[in-house]
Amino acid sequence: MTGTPFRELLATPGVREVCHLRGPLGFMAYHGGSLEALTDIVAEQAAERSGASYYGVLQPPDFNWHIPSHRVSPTDSATLAGFLEHVDIVITIHGYGRHGFWTSLLLGGQHRPFADHIAGHLRTHLPDYTVETDLEAMPRELRGLHADNPVNLPRQQGVQIELPPRVRGSSPIWKDWPGPGLVPHTESLIDGLVAAATSWSTAAT
Repeated sequence: MTGTPFRELLATPGVREVCHLRGPLGFMAYHGGSLEALTDIVAEQAAERSGASYYGVLQPPDFNWHIPSHRVSPTDSATLAGFLEHVDIVITIHGYGRHGFWTSLLLGGQHRPFADHIAGHLRTHLPDYTVETDLEAMPRELRGLHADNPVNLPRQQGVQIELPPRVRGSSPIWKDWPGPGLVPHTESLIDGLVAAATSWSTAAT
């Protein structure tokens, strides 16, 4: 294959690029599918319920190609370029696992007032988790501050949310969850994101 890694990823059989243009606030999950489990589900459901736009890249089962965010470029995808042109501000959903951070949600990205706004709603809906907005308390590589990171490309930039496995329902603590649907913590997470997105949109208009 030739070209940039992101362009090659999108051309890989089984990889799906999904985009729904709605309101000026957007959700992204371009490490979705099998790579960072449930991030696309969280972003898509939160976007649909809040009337927000959505962009996702979903990798098929047993395929895990991690492309750093600063190399996920709209110059390699007309769909991503159109999404970023359509929205004013974004929330990007990522997944991570790090010793000592199993119950910590990390809110990075360059729009710090928006991060504080989202954090307030997430703390209400997820009282058993730490919702971290202090950039200095986050691992440097998870802060989402790179100028080429898609979260910082819209007109008003945005917030990158790193989710540990437990809140995504992919932790061993949920092995006995009978379902149906998402685990309670993931449902509460989506509720908090919807509340944050709709109240920010209202405040901005």
